[in-house]
Amino acid sequence: MSLVVTGLNHRTSDLALRERFVFPDEALPKALKSLRDRIEDAGAVILSTCNRSEIYVNHAGDAADLHHEVTEFLAEWNQIPVAEFEPALYRYDGRETIGHLFRVAASLDSLVVGEQQILGQVHDAYQVAHREQATDKIINAMFQKAFTVAKRVRSHTSIGDGKVSVSSVAVDLAVSIFTELSGETVLVIGSGEMGEQTLKHLLERGVARAIVANRSLDRAEALARQYNGEAIALDALESRLHEADIVVSSTGAPGFLLTAEQLQWALKRRAQKPMFLIDIAVPRDIDPAANELDNIYLYTIDDLQEVADKNVEA
Repeated sequence: MSLVVTGLNHRTSDLALRERFVFPDEALPKALKSLRDRIEDAGAVILSTCNRSEIYVNHAGDAADLHHEVTEFLAEWNQIPVAEFEPALYRYDGRETIGHLFRVAASLDSLVVGEQQILGQVHDAYQVAHREQATDKIINAMFQKAFTVAKRVRSHTSIGDGKVSVSSVAVDLAVSIFTELSGETVLVIGSGEMGEQTLKHLLERGVARAIVANRSLDRAEALARQYNGEAIALDALESRLHEADIVVSSTGAPGFLLTAEQLQWALKRRAQKPMFLIDIAVPRDIDPAANELDNIYLYTIDDLQEVADKNVEA
C-alpha cells in the first residue's frame, strides 16, 4: 500500500493560483467520487481551505503513480493544464504524509501559526470523506491520530498564545493603517466564523459602528444582534458601501462581490475619504483592480504574511 498527499498551499503558490483549486463544500462529495472512480478502491480525503488544497490517498501500488493520478485529477477537475500548476505542488509519501498531516492539523503549517480554525477544517474534510465512504482503515487511523496530536500540541505548548487567527492579524493590519479605530465604521461581508471573529476583534479595538451583510438576512441579523450592529442583505451592498471606512469580506461566493466600479462610486459619495479593505476570501470577493484606485487600500490573505511572520518569529 502507498500513502501519499499531493497539494499546494500558501508557501508554494500565490493567491491567484490557489483560488483556482478551491473545492467548495457542496462539491466535495462529487469530487471524492470522481477521484475514486479514477483510482479504484482508494481511501481518500480532500482538504480545501483558503490557504491549501491537498489530497490524501491510500492505495495499492507505486507512490509515484498515485501522485501522477492525483495531479491529473486536479488538472481535469479544475480544467487547468498540469504545466500551469505542477511547479507549485508538494508531494509526500508514507511517513512524510503522516508528518505533514500532523503539522497541518496542529497549525504548524498555517499562515498564522497556532490559529485554531484549521483543526476544525481538517475534521470537517475527514467527516465528509467518511460519510461518503471514501476512507479506509489507514486513512481513518491517520486522521484520528492527527486530531489527538493537534490537541496535545495545543494543550502542552504555548502555540495558541498571542495572535492566533487570520482575523486577528487582519485587524492588526487595520490598526497599522488607521492607528486609531474609534469612530470608524466597519462593514463585514459574510457571517461565517472568519467574519464574526474579525468583527469581534475590530470592536474590541474601538470601532464605533458595525454593518453585517450576508446572503441570508436572518444570519446577518443574528450576528449583528450579538455586537449591536446593523444587518443588511447582499443586494443592498452597493447602496450602503460608502458608509464603510473598513470593509472585511469573507464569503464562499464564486465571483467578485465588489467591483472596482462600485468602489469608485462609493469613494465619490465619500468625497474621496479613504477606504481600507481586507479580502480574506478564497476565491477573492473583491476585484483586485480596485487597488489601482486612489484612496483604496486593498489587502488579501497573502498580504497578511508579513504580520504573520512576526508571530512565527515570536
